[in-house]
This record gives sequence, structure tokens and C-alpha cells, in this order.
Amino acid sequence: MKKEKSYAIIGLGRFGMPLAKTLAEAGKDVIGIDKDEERVKELRDYSEYAFVAKTLNKEVLEDIGVQNCDMAIICIGDKIETSILTTLNVIHLGVPQVLAKATTGEQGEVLEKLGAQVVYPERDMALRIAKKILRDNMVDSISIGKGIEVMEIKVTGEMIGKTIIEMKVREKYSLNIIAIHHDGITETEVDPQYHFQCHDTIAVVGREEMVTQFIDDYS
Repeated sequence: MKKEKSYAIIGLGRFGMPLAKTLAEAGKDVIGIDKDEERVKELRDYSEYAFVAKTLNKEVLEDIGVQNCDMAIICIGDKIETSILTTLNVIHLGVPQVLAKATTGEQGEVLEKLGAQVVYPERDMALRIAKKILRDNMVDSISIGKGIEVMEIKVTGEMIGKTIIEMKVREKYSLNIIAIHHDGITETEVDPQYHFQCHDTIAVVGREEMVTQFIDDYS
């Protein structure tokens, strides 16, 4: 039987708390750590492994059992020194995968050099909102790194009645349509001969500039 992954969420603020709750509700083993007793108490409704820690040195983290987790997420973006030292301690404890929140580019560079994967929640959300404002038919987008986007878009009038093959989605744009949502059903086995209909939405993956060109060509 495959062992469920376990996660340590360090910092239970606006980013860490919903992350910890969502993972716990999905049945994952979650360790939550924060200096605020009320936040820790709140998480105990979702996970029994919630701990108050006034300091985050290596010894404290080891006593809690962070080294036994498959992944640690450092959610202390606003206190840069604490974020960096905690990330370093977690990496030294041998946690296989470490994700760290950053609020500035400089902080992110340091965290990456330590060996952490870095996320910028505020920046990424701002970029997603900007893209939605600029693209009327865009529902949502996610960057998966190295210039690759997964973008959900509404089918435009120019797309209705056409198929993936007719639009040469792969040949012309080097894109893959990975899902089509139609009449309340999401199909992930996409038929390249399917004729797009009004109110369809599609999920497309590829290089950001090619997704943009595809949208522009059929707007």
C-alpha cells in the first residue's frame, strides 16, 4: 500500500493556514507550526499535529518531527531573516522537498541558492488578475515554470464550429488542448475532430507567447 505524503507547514498566516487546512481535508498528514497559539488551536480542528513554536531553530524543528516529512513549506514571507534561517534548518534536516514563500526578488534568490523551490503568492496572484483583465475570454491561468502556461479560456466566436485539427493547434502554435468543458462535463480525452461549441471552455498548455498568439488569432 502506497504511503501518503506528509507535509510540514511552517507559518500559519494568510498563506499557510488555508494551505494546511486544504491538505489536511484532502487526507494528507500535516504538521502545522506557528508561534501564535490561536492559529495552532484553529488548525487542530483539521490536524492533531499542530504545534506552538516560539523559535524555529534546528533542534525545535527536529523535536517536532519535521525531518520525517516528505515536503516542508515555509510560509514566513514577511520576516525575511526568519524565513531564510528556517529554510536553511529544514534543508539541513534532510527534508526531500522544500518550498518557500518569498515577498521580494532578493529574498527569493537567497532561498533558491539554499536549495528551496520559491513561490511569490502576491506577485503571482497580481499577474493572474492582470492577464484576466487583458484577456476577456480567459478564465484562469497557471504558470508551471520555464515560460510554460496552463490557461483556461472561453471558446470565442472565431473558434465555434472549428476543430483542433482545423485550427492547427499543435502544428502552428505547438500547444496541447488537455481538456474541454462542455454542458457541465469536463472531458480530458480530447477528440481532435470535436467541433467547438458556444459556451465551451478549453484548457490549453504550452509556451506563454504561443498561447497568447493563439488567443489573439481567434479573438
